[in-house]
Amino acid sequence: MYDVAILSDLRHPGGNAASIVAEVRAQAAAGLTTVLIHVPSPHLRHARPFHPRIVACLRDGLAELAHEDDAGIAAKVLLIRQPRTFAEEPATVPAVRADHTIVVLDHPVPAEVHERVGRLFGPGVVWAPTSAEVREGVADAVALPDTDWHEIVDVAEWDLERRPRSTVPVVGVHGRLDADLPRLHVRTPGADESPREFLAAIDFFVHLHEAYDRRVLEAMAAGVPVVAPPRFRPMFAEAAAYTHPAGLTDLVLRLHSDRPAYEALAARGRSFVTEHYGRASHIARLASLGVLTRATVAPPAPVRPGPRPSRRVLMVGDDIARFRAIARRLPPEVEAVVVAGSAGLADAHAAGLLTEYLPSAAALGVAEERWTGFVRDRLRHLIELYGPGAVLVGGVPHDGIVAAIQAHPAPRWLWLRPAMWRRGTGGEWAARGALFAGILEPGEFAAAGDEGWTTTARAGVSTVDPITELPARQPRRTVAGTLLCRGVEATLPGFTVVDAGPEALSGVALAVSRADYTSFHELIGAGVPTVFVPDPDGADDQLARARFAAAAGVAVCATDDRAAAAELERLSDPAAREALSRRCAELAYGNGAGDAAAWVAGHCRRRSEVEAEGVR
Repeated sequence: MYDVAILSDLRHPGGNAASIVAEVRAQAAAGLTTVLIHVPSPHLRHARPFHPRIVACLRDGLAELAHEDDAGIAAKVLLIRQPRTFAEEPATVPAVRADHTIVVLDHPVPAEVHERVGRLFGPGVVWAPTSAEVREGVADAVALPDTDWHEIVDVAEWDLERRPRSTVPVVGVHGRLDADLPRLHVRTPGADESPREFLAAIDFFVHLHEAYDRRVLEAMAAGVPVVAPPRFRPMFAEAAAYTHPAGLTDLVLRLHSDRPAYEALAARGRSFVTEHYGRASHIARLASLGVLTRATVAPPAPVRPGPRPSRRVLMVGDDIARFRAIARRLPPEVEAVVVAGSAGLADAHAAGLLTEYLPSAAALGVAEERWTGFVRDRLRHLIELYGPGAVLVGGVPHDGIVAAIQAHPAPRWLWLRPAMWRRGTGGEWAARGALFAGILEPGEFAAAGDEGWTTTARAGVSTVDPITELPARQPRRTVAGTLLCRGVEATLPGFTVVDAGPEALSGVALAVSRADYTSFHELIGAGVPTVFVPDPDGADDQLARARFAAAAGVAVCATDDRAAAAELERLSDPAAREALSRRCAELAYGNGAGDAAAWVAGHCRRRSEVEAEGVR
């Protein structure tokens, strides 16, 4: 009994072989057994050997090869790749008994292939598309699972030597590029050039074709910024840059000249592949099919430590959710240190961030005037200790922050300024914006309903999309009868109250929540049907947020517990919840965390340049 059997024409070049090899290596590293089954495809009529990378897997003992005289093969999971192999009746039909049979679809196939595969391997075959594009093309032909059988890439295998910066951007493309790019140097891979050699020689990987290609993931894993058509934004989110062919030259030149933005995009791409397309994602989906890992069969490759961050940024305040989202997307040479009170420190530490404690006046039991001096001295100590290029202040610049800026002006002081203030409140903070080298305002989905003071004080302020910790792609896979409560206590017959962070929101069937910034944007962004109950004592205008969401049809607004209970009862109907989720998907917004990280990194870089020139 093998853990996984992979059936394909093992002679196929390109992406098919790369996909098989990636899964075989991931399975071997997890201690799983694999058997490869060769079935000749009618599309490869000329004699040719197995692909060299597949031969290497067999030679290294990472998988076994099934022989024609095998009486029968048993496996927990059978993966059929390149279903076009069954465009004609095969000369021999391999005898495979499997608990689960998955046909991996990288493009639509004729109805006769569906019929033949079903007849040969049984009615329980699952047809799994590799991407959203394939899913759209086959949605009407066969029932599909909720999730794609996406490609996987081992990021460690794509750790290339950093390319020296070229004067003219080198743009790598596969196939024909239907555009004239006189200000760019365009490269296509040579006949004898490996993908690693090709990626090591370019500054950008341009993918302007309609079809999805795993080479996009390989480029991201190698740290090469990817430029793709806007239609790929739902797939790659902030991990790529987007343009139509007419705007390609301007976009590439802008990114090439803005090194912090270039490096931030490269880092986001690498992190995206690691999180969503790494080996762990493949092992997790096998586990969902009952294939559980055992002891690793080979010792792991030695881990090469990355370069020590050369710059740091202090993130001061209790805006922990946004700090974490930004810190995760900083380029490798910039490290975040979160300075916060006890309320948020544990969450920052749990996220793997460096943390420092800044107790509140109440925690110290001192008057506000004395606490101002304490904050000034505490931040002086941390600035001397870490030597940050920038200090990012979240929330409001209270007197302690002002004293610290005046006493320690060496770093670039930045303000992560909240918007959506209640009308008539918070205006006293406007003048303090002049103390900062830069002000960043996270976007608001409900910005059209904002009547606060920041709407008239936008001169010199940078803005980005709403900043959240949501995963780049979060398909809805709800667990029936789950109710998430955030800041509001509620019950609903037939529903179990659960707790869920941003990475688990796709499994929540229904939510009731305050309309604070983080919950509001996470729940709408994840498509969770939600009843928002505004906090009347909040500094932000939660009522305006909730009403705007209700008007847009993405959520429900209830101003008291009684109304909330009634709306929850109405949303116990799956059809009502589905309508809200569908509307959320139609009005999806981007995640500004990557752009915010690039903005912060840029300020750190400018500070370093000033120091290098000896200017104080």
